[in-house]
Amino acid sequence: MSAGAHAGVTAGASPDALARRPARGATALRGGRRWRPTPYQAAGLLFWLVMTLAYWRVPLCCDAGQHAAVIERLRDDLLHPRLPMADLPGAGSPYYSPYAAAEGVFARLTGLGGWEVVRLAGPFNLLLLLTGLHRFVRTFTPRPWAPVLALGAMTLLWGTERVLWSGCPSLIAMTTDLGYPSTAALGLTLWAWALTGNRARDTRRVRYVGPSGLRGFAGYGALGVLYGAILLVHPITFMATATGAVALVAGPQRGRRVTVVARWALTCAVALLTAAVWPYCDVLALAGNGSLDAIHRELYDDLVGHYWLALLPGLPALWLRARRHGCRDPLVLMFALDCLVVAYGRLSGHYTYGRVLGAAVLPPQIALAVELAAPRPWRAGRRALGAVAAVAAGVGFCTVQAGAVVPRSLDPVGFEQPPHWPSYAWAARYIRPGEAVIADGYRAKRLLPGYGPDLAAPTWPDPALDERERLRREADVDAYLADGSTRAERSAIARRYHVRWLLLTPRRRLPAEAVVVAWSGRTGEVLARIPGTAGDSGAGSTGTPATPGSTGAPATPR
Repeated sequence: MSAGAHAGVTAGASPDALARRPARGATALRGGRRWRPTPYQAAGLLFWLVMTLAYWRVPLCCDAGQHAAVIERLRDDLLHPRLPMADLPGAGSPYYSPYAAAEGVFARLTGLGGWEVVRLAGPFNLLLLLTGLHRFVRTFTPRPWAPVLALGAMTLLWGTERVLWSGCPSLIAMTTDLGYPSTAALGLTLWAWALTGNRARDTRRVRYVGPSGLRGFAGYGALGVLYGAILLVHPITFMATATGAVALVAGPQRGRRVTVVARWALTCAVALLTAAVWPYCDVLALAGNGSLDAIHRELYDDLVGHYWLALLPGLPALWLRARRHGCRDPLVLMFALDCLVVAYGRLSGHYTYGRVLGAAVLPPQIALAVELAAPRPWRAGRRALGAVAAVAAGVGFCTVQAGAVVPRSLDPVGFEQPPHWPSYAWAARYIRPGEAVIADGYRAKRLLPGYGPDLAAPTWPDPALDERERLRREADVDAYLADGSTRAERSAIARRYHVRWLLLTPRRRLPAEAVVVAWSGRTGEVLARIPGTAGDSGAGSTGTPATPGSTGAPATPR
């Protein structure tokens, strides 16, 4: 439009139209375009909503009872909590981490129980995981779809056999693990890796003198606090955190060698100091502790079935990165170091190092996402890689992961669902917090402490409890439940551990002296009170069955 025509239009316009018309240059001052969500912000929000609902849909199970028990003990005594599963001093237990302490404070302030806090921790941990993944992927590429593809790879590309260990962020595992400390530690790990990668790759020359120098070194110190917090929150996850940090720092960095070494030495020193000053336990003393190795032995079973869908497209993506950037590429080096840690655990018999497997899958998954986020047109090799990845994701979803987001009521195929464990609230109604229980059910021993009761024999090893003492307690419980045990022998064991309650499965015969209080119509388990033990006042034991109309229990007195 010419200047004259424009002037004519302006002159002929009404005063109201002129008032409504924005002044030229105003949009430029406001930044131009309106804000629009990035692909990852939209996909991440949708994923957060869906998985939060999926997590809340599934009854808490497995290790959730242990973590709920930790919160219950901290809610009862924040400064001097008992062991999570036994009426013994909890000093030195690594379960009392900063993450658990924050949950304990939250429970005390809100009046919520351990189970409710574990439930609420799930969405928070998922948000930490999603934001950390975004930041970490962005250290390798600015392509907006790369984090979206990384999220899909991280949740779908595992194997055709379930991996239900915490710290393995597949869809099916998220339905049970989101509220665990390991999920929070993994989210913090991704944030730490992103911050480390950004600092290690910074090409600007920074002169560490004067106030700006203090700020520079202070940033490395703050990063050390973050690494120390991860070590305290979940020491097993920290093994993968440390190998990832080494891989990110190992690349070439600008600046004098002495300055570079000083930066990262400060980070390491602050991380160790942060862990050393934590008052609840000496986490550094856990190095070399083998009490958990036996239960982690199964991590090395069927590795191909658990991880082949991640490696099938992920290894070629890592190979492409190695060709372009060399073997010191952070993702390539991270994967290699993780494999060495896993191999060491297998060869040495310290199977706990196998927990690194969950994080070892991340480098190939992220490398694949970065490759497939490249702008088109693609060459034949990348098209083939994309096709293999799409097929692998579909296979992973249909064989293992679909049950996480497709409820049974809407399932036309019959996908395998997440575990649905029973609740033991019916038994916890009668047992006061801190009272000792002998239980023989696999699920009961893992869930009941989350309501506040203690077990005569803790299920899980704990560095704060001598393993010989725990095994001795297990032997005493087995002797108590043995068919040939006498009443005198049972009474001696009950007095020794102040046992007031029995929670027994239908296959176990009930001692003649026990008084049935309640039973579960779902599992058939019997809750019975042992009269005459120390502190037995009969309070809270009315003999009223938990199920209306039930007057007995499917147990045979002996």
